[in-house]
Amino acid sequence: MKLGKFITKRSRIILVISTILLLPAVFGFLNSKVNYDILSYLPQDIESTKGQKILEDEFKNAATSMLILENKNDAQVEKIEKEIDKVEGVSSVVSRNSLISSMIPNDVLPDELNDAFYRKNSTLLFVKFDNSSASLTTQEAVASIRNIVKDDGYLTGISPVVKDTKDLTDKETPIYTAIAVVLSLVVLSLLTKSSLIPIFFMINIGYAIIYNMGTNFIFGEISYITKALAAVLQLAVTMDYSIFLYHRYEEERENSENNEDGMAIAIDKTISAISGSSLTTVAGFFALVVMRLTLGKDIGLVMVKGVIFGLITCVTVLPSFILTFDKAIHKYQHKALAPKLTNTSKLIAKHHLAFLLLGFVLLVPAVYGARNYEVYYNLDRSLPRDLKSIVALEKLKDDYGMQSTHFVIINEGIKANELKKINDDLKHIKGINSVLSKGQIKGSMIPDQVMPDDLIENFEKNGYQMLMLQSAYKVASVDVHKQIQEIKDVVKKYDPKSYVTGEAELTDDLTKIADKDFKNVNLLSITVVFLILFITLKSVTLPIFLILAIELAIQMNMAVPFYMNQTIPFVASIIIGTIQLGSTIDYSILETSRWIEEIKKGRGRKEAIETAVRETSPSIISSALTFIVATMGVGFYSKMELVSVFGHMLARGALFSMVVILFILPSIIYFASPLIIKTTRGLKEIDRKENRKNEELIYE
Repeated sequence: MKLGKFITKRSRIILVISTILLLPAVFGFLNSKVNYDILSYLPQDIESTKGQKILEDEFKNAATSMLILENKNDAQVEKIEKEIDKVEGVSSVVSRNSLISSMIPNDVLPDELNDAFYRKNSTLLFVKFDNSSASLTTQEAVASIRNIVKDDGYLTGISPVVKDTKDLTDKETPIYTAIAVVLSLVVLSLLTKSSLIPIFFMINIGYAIIYNMGTNFIFGEISYITKALAAVLQLAVTMDYSIFLYHRYEEERENSENNEDGMAIAIDKTISAISGSSLTTVAGFFALVVMRLTLGKDIGLVMVKGVIFGLITCVTVLPSFILTFDKAIHKYQHKALAPKLTNTSKLIAKHHLAFLLLGFVLLVPAVYGARNYEVYYNLDRSLPRDLKSIVALEKLKDDYGMQSTHFVIINEGIKANELKKINDDLKHIKGINSVLSKGQIKGSMIPDQVMPDDLIENFEKNGYQMLMLQSAYKVASVDVHKQIQEIKDVVKKYDPKSYVTGEAELTDDLTKIADKDFKNVNLLSITVVFLILFITLKSVTLPIFLILAIELAIQMNMAVPFYMNQTIPFVASIIIGTIQLGSTIDYSILETSRWIEEIKKGRGRKEAIETAVRETSPSIISSALTFIVATMGVGFYSKMELVSVFGHMLARGALFSMVVILFILPSIIYFASPLIIKTTRGLKEIDRKENRKNEELIYE
């Protein structure tokens, strides 16, 4: 009880220090960088990212956007082009005039070149940026370009999509975080006796969230997905620590000489009780670190840190608040609505075979649905369709038949006749609208002397030649996947060391990596959680049954999109199961630990399981409902489908986990009690004693 006494004796000092520490944490939060480009989290050793690196370093083309100008003559287009070229962060603007002198009439240009830059009443320009799509300089450049072209221009590509994603995320995050807090307060107010304690729960979690978000600068930057979800997720997965501490304090307070002694005991027993559950939560998030897509590492490390801060503030800041405001907390009390499932626990024990059978019945459609839902990888699909970048993307598709751009990088030493063959072969690939390259332009009937000097800068530099291909196929589609392979087949034939890159290629690699990540993350999270449960519960069989129960809930959750005919973002398919496993298995640990406690007291298996369900159900229901309403608020409010889907799936996962743990898991434990007792340290000895007693009674 040394730690508990140390904390309770210094509660006022702890409050002062923890509050002062908020200042540097807030400063750190305000100065933490956020990355809004998921493709930048791809491994650096794959071909598409290597090609992207060459575009950035050699051609000063870290990102390319397409700009459609409507109802502008050549002189007006040229004026706008010059204005954009002066914008900080813009490397160059590729247009018809930048490639070929404006003195050359359009009617002498090849149709392919005209079609690449002119359609109907509009002109197309390619804007190249010095820095990556997610950089602050590029984001400011996008805003400047939009200000220049006003309503007559449509700017699309990764950079404008990132800009719109940033603006929408920055606008939404504070609002749905506030919604999560309000809904959680409402639920906790109904489920706890004190009207004030939920407020202190939220203040305590607020401290932990600020500490967590304020220390993210140590990673250099975090993803916008992490920023959007971290606060709500941390609230949802660590709130049960506060609930457990408060319930234990109320219990010990009645049996102690003073509040400090009661809190000291509560702190020590809470740390002991939640150490296993917090370790499984940490393990679940830490499993994301193995993803080759380093977005998983980003989310995983931030949330591991969040759980640790949540645990620390739970046993330091919260007890200090409770002791300081104990009189007020106990003055304003009301009847708690958290149900004790007394009759339900008896029903489960009596009809355990029926509930066990229900689990098996649910398992089949759950596994089938979880194996057959569809995912999408083009994350612009998750954005509202009225965003400027998305409207522009639709405009590009409708007017120019273009949905993606490929960049081919080949050796500068490729012979002219081979380069012509490459151009001709690429043009004949189905879905390729045009091929822009130095050789393609020079191959037309245009004298060399009228070719602008910067043509070479755009298409040939430092030992490399660059070709730009316009595709009619959408990023992450089956058609573009096949098209990418055909492009590689063509260019690798002439230059085995060539690179094919661009948004479509990066996304194509993303799909392959994500499939492997899904398998690796799930396997690792289950393995690590099993080992933690094996050590903490000192049992061979209990970890298996607990994981099977949670996996049933996970499969049920992941099956819903299939039966609702919903396509979900690939990130959710990888991460949701791991988060659900790590964050809700503590419900099963709480229930199982109480069952072990009752068995050690000599209770029969029927009485032990009834007591375990009855006594732990209020805490499980309170924790799960807080998790559900916090994440559900995100799901209903956010206009970003990626964030909304996360919210809905996390809320649904907590609901399924709660139901399975309160109804299915007890039936499994009841049915398997003889096996569990024989394979659990501490229970085997009790079982032997009971057998000896029975043998003595029979002998007598």
